[in-house]
Amino acid sequence: MELKDVMRTTFAAREFTGEDVPDAVIHDLIENARFAPSGGNRQGNRVIIVRDAGTRDALATLAEPAAKRYVAQSKAGESPWNAVTPTKVTAEEIEATRAAPILINSFRDASVVLVFVVDLRVVASMDQDLERIGMISGASIYPFVWNVLMGAREAGYGGTITTLAVVREGDVQKLLNIPSEFAVAAVVPLGKPVKQLTKLRRKSVEEIASRESFDGPQFKKD
Repeated sequence: MELKDVMRTTFAAREFTGEDVPDAVIHDLIENARFAPSGGNRQGNRVIIVRDAGTRDALATLAEPAAKRYVAQSKAGESPWNAVTPTKVTAEEIEATRAAPILINSFRDASVVLVFVVDLRVVASMDQDLERIGMISGASIYPFVWNVLMGAREAGYGGTITTLAVVREGDVQKLLNIPSEFAVAAVVPLGKPVKQLTKLRRKSVEEIASRESFDGPQFKKD
């Protein structure tokens, strides 16, 4: 596949056939993905390859509380887990909500789960003093994660970046013996998708790009 085709068809795969992803394929994905950039080229990225069914089931269980809130907020017309608008959904309502199976079963159904972590000791968190949720640290890990997913798409496999289990980060760290100075950035189920999507719906260039300022004119191709 050409690069542009990989970029335009790498979708969030959550349903898998059960076909194995060989270690050789995973090694090749990481071999290529490791050239992703990171702050200061400090390369604080690490990835844990999880095949054990019990461990994958535990990851699914750890993701369930966050998935319940996600569903409860969605049903209430809210944007789930956003850090700007406080939720009006009560803890009791969240607890009574059933987690959508598609949000958690992918950990059990995928032949392998990749857990991506980043060493916070080598990350330049330039926004750490701002009065908002930190974003910048992700620049040193998510390019690596996305390289893996694009490589998987090219190889005929698929997965998706999930973060629900991170709500229980301490438990994930304990489960996988991750040192406390490493942040859990993504839990990625990986496998052979039941269906390969080739047409994705995204906003147009004109809707997401503007000239000179945020409220400037739409950026259009001449």
